[in-house]
Amino acid sequence: MSNIHFIGGEKGGVGKSLLARTLAQYMIDKQLPFLGFDTDRSHGALMRFYAGYASPVVVDRYEALDSIIEATVDQPQRRILVDLAAQTHEPLVKWMDDSGVLNLVDEMGSSIHYWHVMDTGKDSVDLLKRLLDRFGPALKYVLVRNHVRGSDFSVLEQSGEQSRAMSLGAQVVTMRKLHDTVINKIDATSSSFWKAKTPQESEGPNGLGLMERQRLKMWMRDIYRELDEIEV
Repeated sequence: MSNIHFIGGEKGGVGKSLLARTLAQYMIDKQLPFLGFDTDRSHGALMRFYAGYASPVVVDRYEALDSIIEATVDQPQRRILVDLAAQTHEPLVKWMDDSGVLNLVDEMGSSIHYWHVMDTGKDSVDLLKRLLDRFGPALKYVLVRNHVRGSDFSVLEQSGEQSRAMSLGAQVVTMRKLHDTVINKIDATSSSFWKAKTPQESEGPNGLGLMERQRLKMWMRDIYRELDEIEV
């Protein structure tokens, strides 16, 4: 049965959608069939950059969220990738509680992987604590330390929450910062990572230059090495 991958972190601007796009491209490159769901009504990254693989889902409608589980049953050969917009934690948890999602997923022989995307701030640590307090060992956790705003994660390390998560089996992934010009050009053209790094596809005034494509390839190589260690 397919595994469900929630890309969360609750806080806005920590890089959830960037990770979701990266995971989508990783699954495509690794020939891992997947189906994406995008919960962001206004800035849906999966819908924008990987429209052929994703559908919108509204988190305050149970019927919409139900489609995530139904897709897991209907298409067991595909992984399910859900990009969670900021401020979606509470309605998601309420749906899971009222619908008995954890029990059902366990009965189906599937599992829920929660990718908690974090920056270096204390609020990311507080949100991780809340997540662990609520779900404990019921989820499989991946802590994503995103260098978007810095590389000093001492607040996380000293809090004890990273150690606590790892005691529950969590894995840790580091996503280093992608050069601003590179990501800005990719976003400006709404390109997939594949299109952005392919010379004949990225030509034009807003396309990546030779060295920019090289920096993107190096960034993707590094994050792919980390993802290779995760049960994606």
